[in-house]
Amino acid sequence: MIKAEEVLASHVDPMSEGGPWGNQDGDSSDRGRKDGPRNPWTPSSGNDGSRGGGDRGPSAIDELVRRARDSFGGGMPDAPGNGRLWLYLAIGVIAIWLITTSFYRIGPQERGIVTLMGSYSRTLSPGISMVLPAPFESVTVVDVEEIRTKDLGSAGDEAEKLMLTGDQNVINVGYSVRWNINDAKKFVFQIADPDKTVGDVAESAMRSVIATVSLQEALGVGRNAIEQQVQDRMQEILDSYGAGIRIQGIAVKQADPPDAVNDAFKAVSAAQQEADTYINQANTYARQLSAQSQGEAGAFDKVYEQYRLSPDVTRRRMYYETMEKILGNVNKTIIETDGVVPYLPLPAVKPKERPTATTVEGANP
Repeated sequence: MIKAEEVLASHVDPMSEGGPWGNQDGDSSDRGRKDGPRNPWTPSSGNDGSRGGGDRGPSAIDELVRRARDSFGGGMPDAPGNGRLWLYLAIGVIAIWLITTSFYRIGPQERGIVTLMGSYSRTLSPGISMVLPAPFESVTVVDVEEIRTKDLGSAGDEAEKLMLTGDQNVINVGYSVRWNINDAKKFVFQIADPDKTVGDVAESAMRSVIATVSLQEALGVGRNAIEQQVQDRMQEILDSYGAGIRIQGIAVKQADPPDAVNDAFKAVSAAQQEADTYINQANTYARQLSAQSQGEAGAFDKVYEQYRLSPDVTRRRMYYETMEKILGNVNKTIIETDGVVPYLPLPAVKPKERPTATTVEGANP
């Protein structure tokens, strides 16, 4: 049997040899032993270039690490001497941040609303201005001269276009609103949705004005007056809101009866136009007769003036003119003998032939 002392004597502590891979701190002769423990990551001393033998070149991982170190100035970012590089990078980032968030260019038609930590600070005029960098100050740029247009009633649900007139009729109205900004501060802070606010105010104003006019006025007779009243009403409401909006104009594009009765309204409108045509024709004829009568009265006044100066001559002249008109187209025979009536072949005297109406066969007499 093997004694315990021999077993202990033959046992060698692997840690005393430099770990499980052998003594790595020993001399070159110990690291070069072929039969001793060897680090599996250390290339073998073989010279055949095969796996486990010879000195091999750096691996792909070693090459990537080397290139990374070279790209950072010969060492990793945490190596001494690279703090200056990081300083330059930080200074560049800060400079870009300051330039992009501290300088603003405001156009001629624009205004810049500056807020300091969310509260209004000031309004920037056109030009290049400097503010505190974000997030301390922020700038909202608005175009105060752009004319915006809001169309209402021309498209979409027809129920949005139906309005009640003052004479209890329903009319289909389509119109547009032109507006711009007159106070940038109020425009940014007072209303959340300017476009919707303008649309709601326009509809309210239009309905209130249409409710005071008749159907005929709404259909076109009083359209200009309606547009002006709606514009004034909208401006009054928006000013009470402090919206910072100026209404430039209202244009009524459509004013028709509802589709269900549109044909009937068209027939009534056509009849009214026809009646107006007849009335105009009658008035024209009356004016012609009046002018003719005035002309005849003027001519009679002139004849009367001549009659007052020479009654006999004027009377004879009027007699001759009257007989000329009467006997001008009549067949006549004049006898100038005293006391003797000659034989006259009266049947031989033929009257002038007059055109006779031609009777069409099958036509009613």
